[in-house]
Amino acid sequence: MSIQRPIMMPQFTQTASAADSAAQLARSVAQDLRSVLAQKEHAVLAVSGGKSPIAFFQALNTEDLDWQRVRITLADERIVPVQHADSNTQLVRQHLLQNQAAQAQWLPMIDDNATESSLHNIEQAVTFALQHYQQPDVLVLGMGADGHTASIFPQAPQFADAISPDYPQPLLHTTPVTAPHERISMTLAAIERTPSVYLSIAGAEKLAVYRQAEQGRNPQFPISYVLTSAEVSVHVFYHP
Repeated sequence: MSIQRPIMMPQFTQTASAADSAAQLARSVAQDLRSVLAQKEHAVLAVSGGKSPIAFFQALNTEDLDWQRVRITLADERIVPVQHADSNTQLVRQHLLQNQAAQAQWLPMIDDNATESSLHNIEQAVTFALQHYQQPDVLVLGMGADGHTASIFPQAPQFADAISPDYPQPLLHTTPVTAPHERISMTLAAIERTPSVYLSIAGAEKLAVYRQAEQGRNPQFPISYVLTSAEVSVHVFYHP
């Protein structure tokens, strides 16, 4: 008879503004990375894309830590060339891999030389990402108004694989029904293997989705599988 582990409830921090949230999240992430570096040769940080994290990236890249021993990657990426306007890789390079953080090592999800044409081979793109994957020590997630996190989307054909504890790889290809571009995403199991997990959200609409998602696992809100996991404790940063 298996023993069911208790759910670890998220820690919830509400801040006064976007700037406060970005600064507090950056300090927390930097401290986590320092703690990892005190015990291991390298620390791996995975971040999410989109416009929301830019202020956090700019706050984090000035933090004083041994960036040469930090490796940075993405929680998910659109399968587009890195020069594409929707590329998370380009976003991270412009806003996070700057100042002190310019010394960090980048772990790519998409080959810098990949073209629109070559990326039509989805299996090859996922293989490239898996070859460069390293399990994160610290992960910063976002959440869409539809409750998706990383690129685990409600209604996606690959949803069952994305949340399966038995999926054999830490990354998988996903096809959002409600958003453009094929994606590569960390699986739920890979998220659960990450010691320090953060979620950054803003605004009343997302807070309402979050409150629904924290009630229990619900395929309408993929973030609910993270928030109610017995494997990971999430620290949520929210500002109105």
